[in-house]
Amino acid sequence: MSRTMRVTTRNASFQQWQALLANRTKRQRAGEFLVQGVRPITLAVEHGWPIRTLLYADDRALSDWARDLLDRTGATPVAMAPDLLRELGEKDDDTPELLAVVALPADRLDRVPVSPRLLVVVFDRPATPGNIGTLIRSADAFGASAVVVTGHAADPYDPKAVRASTGSLFAVPVVRADSHRAVLDWVDGLRAGGLPVEIVGTDERGAADVADHDLTGPRVLLVGNETHGLSAGWRDAADTMVRIPITGAASSLNAATAATVVLYEAARQRARLP
Repeated sequence: MSRTMRVTTRNASFQQWQALLANRTKRQRAGEFLVQGVRPITLAVEHGWPIRTLLYADDRALSDWARDLLDRTGATPVAMAPDLLRELGEKDDDTPELLAVVALPADRLDRVPVSPRLLVVVFDRPATPGNIGTLIRSADAFGASAVVVTGHAADPYDPKAVRASTGSLFAVPVVRADSHRAVLDWVDGLRAGGLPVEIVGTDERGAADVADHDLTGPRVLLVGNETHGLSAGWRDAADTMVRIPITGAASSLNAATAATVVLYEAARQRARLP
């Protein structure tokens, strides 16, 4: 185990970790983000993410789980005053056993595993971190290859997004792209290499019900912003648009919910293949 740091005041180190909670620019500049919760931390370690620091309360004995992580991750251990740890854990009355400071991955599309069963979900300009995390969780549950977040969007490494993903953020590649053009260039490269990728957009006025469209081949699924839907650039790029038929008084579905429905349909169709 590395030499243990001790933090009992709001010193520079504490302020740096505190900034990771609310400041996207500082997360990016530091190249790291804060992870809360037993399951997300466990999955980060299991999937090989670099754990830079593990924070724990200086007034309690650690469980076997926590000691194991401290021993095998190579992370810097930090014994912290419980009130400070509660603040970083964003808990009023419960002190977390561990918090982890984890390195940010590179935003490169070559992190996406490519195969004939490619299934990538593009979330275009999502406004809320919770929706990003929920979509990532669904992508993991239904076998998606990756999630790509495009345009001016909420941050998938915001604590709200990480919590909403319940750790799936660490199991599914998540890539941020400034615009649709970078993703289209990547798709063009796959097509040039012989992979017949189809781009499928979702919209309440789509040409076909999602259950009637073939989702078994290599697909890029597009999900739009919660309020405004897909950008004009993505609409123009889509090879087809599908809709989810709904009834009742609801005028539409939440974006992450809509993505979950489409992912389920893709998984259902793919399960019937040889």
